[in-house]
Amino acid sequence: MRTQIQKLGKTLMGPLSIIVASGLLLGIVSILQNPAIVGEGLANAYAIQTFIGGAQAIVSTMFGLLPILFAISVATGMAKEDKEIAGFSVVIGFILFHVVINYLLQLNNITAENTSIEYLTSQGLSDIRAVEFGSVYETMLGVFTYRMGVFGGIVVGLWTAFIHNRYHTKQLPIAFSFFSGNRFVPIVIILTIPFLSIISYFVWPFFNIAINGLGSLIGQSGAFGSFIYGFSERLLIPTGLHHVLNQLIRFTPLGGTAMVDGETISGALSIFNAEMASPNMNLVVLRQSTRFLTQGYHPFMLFGLPGACYAMYKTAYLEQRPKIKGMLFAAALTSFVTGITEPIEFAFIFISPILWVFHAFMSGLSFLLMTLMNVAVGNAGGGMIDLTIFGILQGTYTRWYLCVAVGLVYAVVYYFVFKYVIERFDVKTPGRTNVADETEEDAVVVSNDNLGASILSALGGKENVVEIDNCISRLRLVLKDTSIVNERLLASTGSMGLVKINQNNIQVVYGGKVEKAAQSLKQEIKAQK
Repeated sequence: MRTQIQKLGKTLMGPLSIIVASGLLLGIVSILQNPAIVGEGLANAYAIQTFIGGAQAIVSTMFGLLPILFAISVATGMAKEDKEIAGFSVVIGFILFHVVINYLLQLNNITAENTSIEYLTSQGLSDIRAVEFGSVYETMLGVFTYRMGVFGGIVVGLWTAFIHNRYHTKQLPIAFSFFSGNRFVPIVIILTIPFLSIISYFVWPFFNIAINGLGSLIGQSGAFGSFIYGFSERLLIPTGLHHVLNQLIRFTPLGGTAMVDGETISGALSIFNAEMASPNMNLVVLRQSTRFLTQGYHPFMLFGLPGACYAMYKTAYLEQRPKIKGMLFAAALTSFVTGITEPIEFAFIFISPILWVFHAFMSGLSFLLMTLMNVAVGNAGGGMIDLTIFGILQGTYTRWYLCVAVGLVYAVVYYFVFKYVIERFDVKTPGRTNVADETEEDAVVVSNDNLGASILSALGGKENVVEIDNCISRLRLVLKDTSIVNERLLASTGSMGLVKINQNNIQVVYGGKVEKAAQSLKQEIKAQK
């Protein structure tokens, strides 16, 4: 089960890349709309307004497609083979899923017309009660249905992956052989999705109440809720399950629910993007959404972890400093610019529980401080790019300078805490290994020309590799036997750390180099067939 949850967490990252890119476009648009930055003439220029209108149309469409994007990402990510068939089938399944729910709602005389706020208020309901009742429903791809958000997409995606993995090789009797194999998958989806819809129709209202209740509890906990989120998210880093927590906070009621331009929006990142696109931005709502977003990351991603890298360099043995200098600098720069932190974190998390818990605590404290200081810097990256577009260039209302002020303190604290703990407990961070323990193999740095061959050799050969995948910073592998993996050889390929989930699942941390590593490994396996 843990393996499947790990895999699910990775699949949830698919739509995030699209939403982050859309968010960056939205951030640029908001800058061009700000006369204080670009001037009245440029802000009101016809060409600029045309660009803004087009960008907002694209972005609003992408946000509306989130549920089906999650469905496709989950189905293709969880499918073991023939992923394109799973992607084809899940689109059919997603639409039919909501069509059946729509039919059941109609049977109970629940329609878009009699659940609108205008109709409900005309029937004597208060504005608040009308909004509460009407927000239970929405129109998805032209179909009136329950407002299930990304949960609906995840449910359909998981069901499609289950059906696909079970039946994509199914062979039917000769008379029906045309429908065998991959062609059988969408047929089974069509036959089974109505049952999933019926179950969801009766179960979802109770689940919705529970999720909204938990979201309200988190919302009412205020700054303390921000601390719990930041602390938990960093503690989950080694397991990879932080992706699951992040997406739940960003795209479901667990991250809050708000009314933006008359529409109910759920999820911290969804609310933030909706407010950024709104002509009537509500700063109170915006600040409430950003308390779970990048403003909590900036102090330790831009300043704290680079300070930790400097501490690891200063505590390294003199003769080993030249060897690890480039690696630590690259890891610090990656964290500073992009917010990818795992190359640094994996240098100390597994060898020092003290530093791991300290880092998680400082993460929670960062989210807490940003909330208390009413900072309003959003998006989902955490690096300098996000701070620039969604903080500095947006103006002083974001209070971005507080991220920098707290970050400078974090740099000092991280440096001295890491330096003290490493020296006090002789933590074997990079550059503190005994020369006698090193082999000739450790001194060799694998070039890009033979990267795939070296990784494959370290994994025990192509016969040991069952499945290859990757997320933003990790190579996620299913092997026949993880015990034969050569960790020293993997380190020579640029690996920053290793996570053995069980005897068959392993994750290799490469940071920004992960796409190159995955591509090289796949090409090497193809070349050896």
